[in-house]
Amino acid sequence: MISVNESAMRVVDEIVRNKECWQVAVEKDVTGAMILDAGVKAPGGYSAGVAMTELCLAGLGKASMFYGKFGDVALPSVFVWTAYPAISTLGCQLAGWQIKTENYFAMGSGPGRALALKPKEVYEKIDYRDKFDKAILILESDSYPTKEAIDYLSEKCSVLPENLILMIAPTTSIAGSVQISGRIVETGIHKLMQIGFDLKKILYGCGYAPIAPIHPKAQKAIGRTNDALYYGGEAYYTVDFEDDEKLKDFVGKAPSSTAKDYGKPFYEILKAANYDFYNIDPNLFAPAVVSMNNIRTGATYASGKINVDLLRTTMGLQII
Repeated sequence: MISVNESAMRVVDEIVRNKECWQVAVEKDVTGAMILDAGVKAPGGYSAGVAMTELCLAGLGKASMFYGKFGDVALPSVFVWTAYPAISTLGCQLAGWQIKTENYFAMGSGPGRALALKPKEVYEKIDYRDKFDKAILILESDSYPTKEAIDYLSEKCSVLPENLILMIAPTTSIAGSVQISGRIVETGIHKLMQIGFDLKKILYGCGYAPIAPIHPKAQKAIGRTNDALYYGGEAYYTVDFEDDEKLKDFVGKAPSSTAKDYGKPFYEILKAANYDFYNIDPNLFAPAVVSMNNIRTGATYASGKINVDLLRTTMGLQII
């Protein structure tokens, strides 16, 4: 079985080699943990965001940028693909670990989750766990972790603090915005898991989403980056499925448009939910468009639509 943390070390080495070019700061914490700063103190940027996306995927997926047209809306966008859809996305990229210590909070993703099994039920569903002497995590945060937070992470991942590698960027940074849009394939797979699709049937996944323009206020930035996925993102999966009629039913249930609050900017939905993601209809957490190609029959089904009007509004675009 492949080790996602071992695989991710290749991406870590590449980031360290290119740190100056990609404007990433590489530091050692007092505990010995390695910090890869892509937007807290260091500028970071698009290259850092692409690298961060690939690190989230443990090096089992690739990302690239292009300039996307969404009706009359044009935005830099990210395209992602993987041949290890369940392990690289739910097993690594999913921001499924709320890291809370006395003076620190971050959303945690990356292959280190497969050591800590956060959350455990996800690893039970994909039938995977990792064992490696280093842990690589991605933190969505606007500050470096405290010693207490690093001790907590190293304990949960069963590694020494000096074997902990943490890449950090806030949502208000370019790298942070890129890596969230780079979650488009994972967003679709997570929704498919929620509606009962057998993830072992997914052979390959790819997708794209616009990269949200930066907003200096964190909650507004969270709103824009989520809207990029739910209203502007498309995911495409190659599957081996026995029944086209059942597959059509799953595809119809997969897009974000199945949610009761669909059509509202995510910032407004989050505010109405008292900034608690768990108070939001989970059907919203999905790509705008989901397509599936069944290699068993040759059929391809798609459902959902890009919401150009909402993208134009939520991204703050003014045509002059």
